[in-house]
Amino acid sequence: MSMTEFISFEDVAMDFTWEEWQGLKDAQKILYKDVMLETYRNLVFLGHCIAKPAVILKLEQDREPWTLGEQLNQSLPGEKPYECKQRKKMFSQNSDLTVHQRSHTGEKPYEKKRCGKMVYKKSHFTVHQTTHTGEKSYECEECGKSFRFKSGLHKHWKKHTGEKPYECEQCRKMFYQKSHLTEHWRTHTGEKPYECEHCRKTFSCRSQLTLHRRTHTGEKPYECEHCRKTFSCRSQLTLHRRTHTGEKPYECEHCRKTFSCRSQLTLHRRTHTGEKPYECEQCRKAFSSKGYLTVHKRTHTGEKPHKCEQCRKMFSRKSHLTRHRRIHTGEKPYECEQCRKMFSHKSALTQHWRSHIGEKPYECEHCRKTFSCKSDFTLHRRIHREKPYECEHCGKAFSSKVRLTAHKRTLTGEKL
Repeated sequence: MSMTEFISFEDVAMDFTWEEWQGLKDAQKILYKDVMLETYRNLVFLGHCIAKPAVILKLEQDREPWTLGEQLNQSLPGEKPYECKQRKKMFSQNSDLTVHQRSHTGEKPYEKKRCGKMVYKKSHFTVHQTTHTGEKSYECEECGKSFRFKSGLHKHWKKHTGEKPYECEQCRKMFYQKSHLTEHWRTHTGEKPYECEHCRKTFSCRSQLTLHRRTHTGEKPYECEHCRKTFSCRSQLTLHRRTHTGEKPYECEHCRKTFSCRSQLTLHRRTHTGEKPYECEQCRKAFSSKGYLTVHKRTHTGEKPHKCEQCRKMFSRKSHLTRHRRIHTGEKPYECEQCRKMFSHKSALTQHWRSHIGEKPYECEHCRKTFSCKSDFTLHRRIHREKPYECEHCGKAFSSKVRLTAHKRTLTGEKL
Protein backbone atom coordinates (compact mmCIF):
# COMPACT_ATOMS: atom_id res chain seq x y z
CA MET A 1 0.00 0.00 0.00
CA SER A 2 1.44 3.38 -0.99
CA MET A 3 1.76 6.29 1.39
CA THR A 4 -0.67 8.44 -0.61
CA GLU A 5 -3.51 5.92 -0.10
CA PHE A 6 -3.73 7.06 3.50
CA ILE A 7 -4.55 10.66 2.48
CA SER A 8 -8.06 11.86 1.68
CA PHE A 9 -9.26 15.32 0.70
CA GLU A 10 -10.85 15.72 4.15
CA ASP A 11 -7.43 15.16 5.75
CA VAL A 12 -5.84 18.14 4.00
CA ALA A 13 -8.80 20.48 3.55
CA MET A 14 -9.02 23.68 5.61
CA ASP A 15 -12.38 24.28 7.27
CA PHE A 16 -13.71 27.69 8.32
CA THR A 17 -16.89 28.48 10.20
CA TRP A 18 -19.20 31.04 8.60
CA GLU A 19 -18.12 33.66 11.14
CA GLU A 20 -14.42 32.96 10.56
CA TRP A 21 -14.94 33.26 6.80
CA GLN A 22 -16.53 36.69 7.22
CA GLY A 23 -13.51 37.81 9.26
CA LEU A 24 -11.03 36.95 6.49
CA LYS A 25 -9.60 39.70 4.29
CA ASP A 26 -9.89 39.53 0.52
CA ALA A 27 -6.22 38.53 0.15
CA GLN A 28 -6.71 35.70 2.68
CA LYS A 29 -9.80 34.44 0.83
CA ILE A 30 -7.85 34.41 -2.44
CA LEU A 31 -5.03 32.50 -0.73
CA TYR A 32 -7.55 29.97 0.64
CA LYS A 33 -9.01 29.43 -2.84
CA ASP A 34 -5.56 28.96 -4.44
CA VAL A 35 -4.39 26.49 -1.77
CA MET A 36 -7.60 24.40 -1.82
CA LEU A 37 -7.70 24.13 -5.62
CA GLU A 38 -4.00 23.27 -5.81
CA THR A 39 -4.41 20.64 -3.08
CA TYR A 40 -7.30 19.01 -4.93
CA ARG A 41 -5.35 18.96 -8.22
CA ASN A 42 -2.37 17.34 -6.47
CA LEU A 43 -4.58 14.57 -5.04
CA VAL A 44 -6.12 13.89 -8.46
CA PHE A 45 -2.61 13.79 -9.99
CA LEU A 46 -1.60 11.18 -7.39
CA GLY A 47 -4.41 8.90 -8.65
CA HIS A 48 -7.25 9.64 -6.28
CA CYS A 49 -10.45 8.98 -8.22
CA ILE A 50 -12.77 10.84 -5.88
CA ALA A 51 -15.94 12.78 -6.46
CA LYS A 52 -15.34 16.49 -6.67
CA PRO A 53 -16.11 18.00 -3.23
CA ALA A 54 -18.81 20.65 -3.03
CA VAL A 55 -16.37 23.26 -1.78
CA ILE A 56 -14.17 22.75 -4.87
CA LEU A 57 -17.17 23.15 -7.18
CA LYS A 58 -18.02 26.46 -5.51
CA LEU A 59 -14.45 27.77 -5.63
CA GLU A 60 -14.09 26.86 -9.32
CA GLN A 61 -17.19 28.99 -9.98
CA ASP A 62 -15.73 31.91 -7.99
CA ARG A 63 -18.38 31.44 -5.32
CA GLU A 64 -17.87 31.57 -1.59
CA PRO A 65 -17.65 28.18 0.14
CA TRP A 66 -20.68 29.13 2.29
CA THR A 67 -24.33 29.18 1.27
CA LEU A 68 -27.18 30.80 3.15
CA GLY A 69 -28.53 27.40 4.25
CA GLU A 70 -25.14 26.38 5.62
CA GLN A 71 -24.88 29.72 7.41
CA LEU A 72 -28.15 29.11 9.26
CA ASN A 73 -26.77 25.86 10.70
CA GLN A 74 -23.99 27.81 12.40
CA SER A 75 -24.17 30.03 15.45
CA LEU A 76 -25.63 33.47 14.88
CA PRO A 77 -23.08 36.13 13.80
CA GLY A 78 -21.37 37.48 16.88
CA GLU A 79 -22.64 34.67 19.13
CA LYS A 80 -19.84 32.76 20.91
CA PRO A 81 -21.39 30.30 23.38
CA TYR A 82 -18.28 28.14 23.91
CA GLU A 83 -15.67 29.34 26.42
CA CYS A 84 -12.12 28.19 27.16
CA LYS A 85 -11.96 28.00 30.98
CA GLN A 86 -8.18 28.50 31.04
CA ARG A 87 -7.94 31.67 28.94
CA LYS A 88 -11.62 32.80 29.07
CA LYS A 89 -11.55 32.99 25.28
CA MET A 90 -14.91 32.57 23.51
CA PHE A 91 -15.69 30.52 20.37
CA SER A 92 -18.72 30.24 18.11
CA GLN A 93 -18.25 26.50 17.44
CA ASN A 94 -17.52 23.62 19.80
CA SER A 95 -15.03 22.25 17.23
CA ASP A 96 -13.08 25.51 17.39
CA LEU A 97 -12.93 25.26 21.18
CA THR A 98 -11.68 21.67 20.90
CA VAL A 99 -8.84 22.71 18.58
CA HIS A 100 -7.94 25.67 20.81
CA GLN A 101 -7.76 23.50 23.95
CA ARG A 102 -5.02 21.44 22.32
CA SER A 103 -2.73 24.48 22.65
CA HIS A 104 -3.04 23.98 26.43
CA THR A 105 -2.95 20.16 26.56
CA GLY A 106 -0.23 19.75 23.92
CA GLU A 107 -2.33 17.14 22.11
CA LYS A 108 -1.36 16.66 18.45
CA PRO A 109 -3.61 13.99 16.91
CA TYR A 110 -2.67 14.49 13.26
CA GLU A 111 0.56 12.99 11.87
CA LYS A 112 2.37 14.07 8.71
CA LYS A 113 2.81 10.90 6.72
CA ARG A 114 5.94 12.12 4.97
CA CYS A 115 8.02 13.28 7.91
CA GLY A 116 6.15 11.97 10.95
CA LYS A 117 5.65 15.46 12.38
CA MET A 118 2.60 15.84 14.62
CA VAL A 119 0.20 18.79 14.40
CA TYR A 120 -2.90 19.71 16.40
CA LYS A 121 -4.97 21.14 13.54
CA LYS A 122 -6.07 19.39 10.34
CA SER A 123 -5.63 22.51 8.18
CA HIS A 124 -1.90 22.59 8.97
CA PHE A 125 -1.41 19.65 6.57
CA THR A 126 -1.67 21.83 3.49
CA VAL A 127 0.56 24.56 4.89
CA HIS A 128 3.22 22.02 5.86
CA GLN A 129 3.35 20.36 2.39
CA THR A 130 5.42 23.17 0.88
CA THR A 131 8.19 22.67 3.47
CA HIS A 132 8.93 19.33 1.78
CA THR A 133 8.58 20.41 -1.85
CA GLY A 134 10.43 23.71 -1.31
CA GLU A 135 8.06 25.24 -3.84
CA LYS A 136 7.90 29.05 -3.87
CA SER A 137 5.47 29.94 -6.61
CA TYR A 138 4.81 33.59 -5.68
CA GLU A 139 7.51 36.02 -6.82
CA CYS A 140 7.89 39.72 -6.09
CA GLU A 141 7.98 41.70 -9.35
CA GLU A 142 10.11 44.43 -7.75
CA CYS A 143 13.02 42.47 -6.23
CA GLY A 144 12.50 38.89 -7.43
CA LYS A 145 12.15 37.39 -3.93
CA SER A 146 9.98 34.25 -3.87
CA PHE A 147 7.40 33.09 -1.32
CA ARG A 148 5.51 29.87 -0.62
CA PHE A 149 2.21 31.65 0.03
CA LYS A 150 0.45 34.58 -1.57
CA SER A 151 -0.08 36.09 1.89
CA GLY A 152 3.71 36.19 2.36
CA LEU A 153 4.09 38.03 -0.94
CA HIS A 154 1.30 40.43 0.03
CA LYS A 155 3.05 41.33 3.31
CA HIS A 156 6.42 41.69 1.54
CA TRP A 157 4.97 43.99 -1.13
CA LYS A 158 4.12 46.56 1.54
CA LYS A 159 7.85 47.09 2.06
CA HIS A 160 8.11 48.40 -1.50
CA THR A 161 4.91 50.47 -1.45
CA GLY A 162 5.55 51.86 2.04
CA GLU A 163 2.01 50.95 3.04
CA LYS A 164 1.54 50.76 6.81
CA PRO A 165 -2.16 50.25 7.53
CA TYR A 166 -1.85 49.42 11.24
CA GLU A 167 -1.46 52.35 13.66
CA CYS A 168 -0.68 52.35 17.38
CA GLU A 169 -3.44 54.25 19.22
CA GLN A 170 -1.02 55.50 21.86
CA CYS A 171 2.04 56.80 19.94
CA ARG A 172 0.66 56.81 16.35
CA LYS A 173 3.52 54.68 15.05
CA MET A 174 2.59 52.81 11.86
CA PHE A 175 3.21 49.14 10.95
CA TYR A 176 2.69 47.10 7.79
CA GLN A 177 1.85 43.86 9.65
CA LYS A 178 -0.79 43.43 12.34
CA SER A 179 1.52 41.09 14.30
CA HIS A 180 4.14 43.87 14.48
CA LEU A 181 1.55 46.23 15.95
CA THR A 182 0.58 43.57 18.53
CA GLU A 183 4.21 43.17 19.59
CA HIS A 184 4.73 46.94 19.68
CA TRP A 185 1.63 47.46 21.83
CA ARG A 186 3.27 45.35 24.55
CA THR A 187 5.99 48.01 24.91
CA HIS A 188 3.22 50.27 26.24
CA THR A 189 1.42 47.68 28.39
CA GLY A 190 4.57 45.91 29.63
CA GLU A 191 2.99 42.54 28.84
CA LYS A 192 5.44 39.63 28.46
CA PRO A 193 3.36 36.49 27.89
CA TYR A 194 6.19 34.17 26.80
CA GLU A 195 8.25 32.57 29.59
CA CYS A 196 11.46 30.51 29.36
CA GLU A 197 10.97 27.18 31.11
CA HIS A 198 14.67 27.05 32.07
CA CYS A 199 15.26 30.42 33.78
CA ARG A 200 11.71 31.89 33.95
CA LYS A 201 12.75 34.99 32.00
CA THR A 202 9.78 36.50 30.15
CA PHE A 203 9.48 38.02 26.69
CA SER A 204 6.93 40.09 24.80
CA CYS A 205 7.49 38.24 21.51
CA ARG A 206 7.57 34.50 20.75
CA SER A 207 10.55 34.89 18.40
CA GLN A 208 12.56 36.47 21.25
CA LEU A 209 11.81 33.44 23.41
CA THR A 210 12.89 31.08 20.60
CA LEU A 211 16.23 32.92 20.26
CA HIS A 212 16.69 33.02 24.04
CA ARG A 213 16.17 29.26 24.38
CA ARG A 214 19.20 28.74 22.15
CA THR A 215 21.39 30.35 24.83
CA HIS A 216 20.50 27.33 26.98
CA THR A 217 20.66 24.65 24.27
CA GLY A 218 23.65 26.09 22.38
CA GLU A 219 21.78 25.52 19.12
CA LYS A 220 23.13 27.43 16.10
CA PRO A 221 21.08 26.29 13.10
CA TYR A 222 22.26 28.91 10.58
CA GLU A 223 25.60 28.21 8.86
CA CYS A 224 27.65 30.42 6.55
CA GLU A 225 28.35 28.59 3.30
CA HIS A 226 31.67 30.42 2.88
CA CYS A 227 33.44 29.82 6.20
CA ARG A 228 31.08 27.35 7.95
CA LYS A 229 30.64 29.66 10.94
CA THR A 230 27.29 29.05 12.67
CA PHE A 231 24.78 31.47 14.19
CA SER A 232 21.76 31.21 16.47
CA CYS A 233 19.54 33.52 14.38
CA ARG A 234 19.08 34.24 10.68
CA SER A 235 19.68 38.00 10.98
CA GLN A 236 23.17 37.38 12.41
CA LEU A 237 23.97 35.14 9.42
CA THR A 238 22.69 37.81 7.00
CA LEU A 239 24.96 40.44 8.57
CA HIS A 240 27.92 38.03 8.62
CA ARG A 241 27.55 37.21 4.91
CA ARG A 242 28.16 40.87 4.14
CA THR A 243 31.69 40.53 5.52
CA HIS A 244 32.30 38.16 2.58
CA THR A 245 30.36 40.03 -0.10
CA GLY A 246 31.26 43.55 1.02
CA GLU A 247 27.62 44.58 0.65
CA LYS A 248 26.65 47.81 2.44
CA PRO A 249 23.00 48.49 1.61
CA TYR A 250 22.38 51.32 4.11
CA GLU A 251 23.52 54.79 3.02
CA CYS A 252 23.67 58.03 5.02
CA GLU A 253 21.72 60.73 3.20
CA HIS A 254 24.03 63.43 4.60
CA CYS A 255 27.52 62.18 3.66
CA ARG A 256 26.74 59.10 1.47
CA LYS A 257 28.74 56.81 3.76
CA THR A 258 27.43 53.24 3.57
CA PHE A 259 26.91 50.58 6.23
CA SER A 260 26.23 46.85 6.31
CA CYS A 261 23.80 47.13 9.23
CA ARG A 262 20.81 49.42 9.81
CA SER A 263 21.74 49.96 13.48
CA GLN A 264 25.18 51.24 12.40
CA LEU A 265 23.48 53.77 10.12
CA THR A 266 21.19 54.89 12.97
CA LEU A 267 24.19 55.49 15.23
CA HIS A 268 26.09 57.27 12.44
CA ARG A 269 23.21 59.66 11.73
CA ARG A 270 23.54 60.94 15.30
CA THR A 271 27.03 62.23 14.48
CA HIS A 272 25.26 64.64 12.11
CA THR A 273 22.26 65.48 14.30
CA GLY A 274 24.17 65.51 17.60
CA GLU A 275 21.38 63.47 19.19
CA LYS A 276 22.33 61.72 22.44
CA PRO A 277 19.15 60.11 23.80
CA TYR A 278 20.76 57.97 26.53
CA GLU A 279 21.69 59.81 29.76
CA CYS A 280 23.59 58.57 32.82
CA GLU A 281 21.42 59.20 35.90
CA GLN A 282 24.51 59.68 38.11
CA CYS A 283 26.57 62.26 36.21
CA ARG A 284 24.03 63.32 33.53
CA LYS A 285 26.49 62.58 30.74
CA ALA A 286 24.63 61.71 27.50
CA PHE A 287 25.44 59.10 24.87
CA SER A 288 24.32 58.32 21.34
CA SER A 289 23.79 54.59 21.96
CA LYS A 290 22.53 52.42 24.81
CA GLY A 291 25.68 50.28 24.58
CA TYR A 292 27.92 53.29 25.25
CA LEU A 293 25.80 54.20 28.28
CA THR A 294 26.05 50.64 29.65
CA VAL A 295 29.83 50.69 29.37
CA HIS A 296 30.01 54.19 30.90
CA LYS A 297 28.00 53.13 33.96
CA ARG A 298 30.79 50.69 34.80
CA THR A 299 33.09 53.67 35.51
CA HIS A 300 30.77 54.43 38.43
CA THR A 301 30.18 50.85 39.61
CA GLY A 302 33.70 49.55 38.88
CA GLU A 303 32.15 46.49 37.26
CA LYS A 304 34.46 44.45 35.00
CA PRO A 305 32.43 41.49 33.75
CA HIS A 306 34.86 40.22 31.11
CA LYS A 307 37.70 38.00 32.40
CA CYS A 308 40.74 36.64 30.56
CA GLU A 309 40.78 32.88 31.16
CA GLN A 310 44.59 32.75 30.97
CA CYS A 311 45.75 35.54 33.31
CA ARG A 312 42.43 36.34 35.07
CA LYS A 313 42.70 40.03 34.19
CA MET A 314 39.31 41.76 34.18
CA PHE A 315 37.90 44.22 31.62
CA SER A 316 34.84 46.44 31.48
CA ARG A 317 34.45 45.99 27.71
CA LYS A 318 34.35 42.80 25.67
CA SER A 319 36.32 44.49 22.87
CA HIS A 320 39.15 45.19 25.35
CA LEU A 321 39.21 41.52 26.35
CA THR A 322 39.34 40.48 22.68
CA ARG A 323 42.35 42.74 22.06
CA HIS A 324 44.03 41.59 25.29
CA ARG A 325 43.74 37.91 24.32
CA ARG A 326 45.95 38.60 21.32
CA ILE A 327 48.83 39.25 23.75
CA HIS A 328 48.62 35.57 24.70
CA THR A 329 47.89 34.14 21.25
CA GLY A 330 50.19 36.46 19.27
CA GLU A 331 47.40 36.90 16.73
CA LYS A 332 47.77 39.84 14.35
CA PRO A 333 44.75 39.80 12.04
CA TYR A 334 45.23 43.24 10.46
CA GLU A 335 47.69 43.48 7.55
CA CYS A 336 49.01 46.55 5.74
CA GLU A 337 48.29 46.17 2.02
CA GLN A 338 51.42 48.11 1.08
CA CYS A 339 54.21 46.64 3.23
CA ARG A 340 52.48 43.48 4.59
CA LYS A 341 53.23 44.45 8.19
CA MET A 342 50.81 42.83 10.66
CA PHE A 343 48.99 44.44 13.61
CA SER A 344 46.91 43.14 16.48
CA HIS A 345 44.55 46.15 16.53
CA LYS A 346 42.70 47.83 13.69
CA SER A 347 43.50 51.28 15.14
CA ALA A 348 47.23 50.45 15.00
CA LEU A 349 46.88 49.55 11.30
CA THR A 350 45.01 52.82 10.65
CA GLN A 351 47.80 54.85 12.26
CA HIS A 352 50.46 52.87 10.39
CA TRP A 353 48.70 53.42 7.06
CA ARG A 354 49.09 57.17 7.56
CA SER A 355 52.87 56.74 7.47
CA HIS A 356 52.49 55.61 3.84
CA ILE A 357 50.06 58.27 2.67
CA GLY A 358 51.40 61.08 4.88
CA GLU A 359 48.02 61.85 6.37
CA LYS A 360 48.00 63.87 9.62
CA PRO A 361 44.36 64.52 10.48
CA TYR A 362 44.91 65.98 13.97
CA GLU A 363 45.86 69.68 14.04
CA CYS A 364 46.72 71.79 17.10
CA GLU A 365 44.51 74.89 17.21
CA HIS A 366 47.28 76.88 18.93
CA CYS A 367 50.40 76.26 16.81
CA ARG A 368 48.88 74.42 13.78
CA LYS A 369 51.22 71.46 14.24
CA THR A 370 49.70 68.25 12.81
CA PHE A 371 49.79 64.66 14.02
CA SER A 372 48.93 61.26 12.57
CA CYS A 373 48.03 59.76 15.96
CA LYS A 374 45.34 61.07 18.31
CA SER A 375 47.28 60.12 21.47
CA ASP A 376 50.31 62.18 20.28
CA PHE A 377 47.95 65.07 19.56
CA THR A 378 46.44 64.83 23.07
CA LEU A 379 49.88 64.92 24.70
CA HIS A 380 50.92 67.91 22.58
CA ARG A 381 47.87 69.99 23.56
CA ARG A 382 48.90 69.77 27.21
CA ILE A 383 52.01 71.81 26.38
CA HIS A 384 49.70 74.75 25.72
CA ARG A 385 47.08 74.40 28.42
CA GLU A 386 47.41 71.42 30.76
CA LYS A 387 50.03 69.72 32.92
CA PRO A 388 48.21 67.05 34.93
CA TYR A 389 51.25 65.16 36.27
CA GLU A 390 52.95 66.72 39.31
CA CYS A 391 56.19 65.68 41.04
CA GLU A 392 55.53 64.94 44.72
CA HIS A 393 59.12 65.95 45.62
CA CYS A 394 59.38 69.44 44.11
CA GLY A 395 55.86 70.20 42.90
CA LYS A 396 56.88 70.72 39.27
CA ALA A 397 54.14 69.86 36.74
CA PHE A 398 54.47 67.96 33.47
CA SER A 399 52.20 67.38 30.48
CA SER A 400 52.91 63.63 30.24
CA LYS A 401 53.60 60.76 32.59
CA VAL A 402 56.75 59.88 30.64
CA ARG A 403 58.25 63.33 31.29
CA LEU A 404 57.40 63.11 34.99
CA THR A 405 59.17 59.72 35.22
CA ALA A 406 62.28 61.14 33.50
CA HIS A 407 62.28 64.10 35.89
CA LYS A 408 62.14 61.82 38.94
CA ARG A 409 65.17 59.93 37.69
CA THR A 410 67.19 63.16 37.57
CA LEU A 411 66.31 63.76 41.22
CA THR A 412 67.08 60.22 42.42
CA GLY A 413 70.10 59.66 40.14
CA GLU A 414 68.46 56.50 38.77
CA LYS A 415 69.87 55.24 35.47
CA LEU A 416 68.09 53.10 32.89
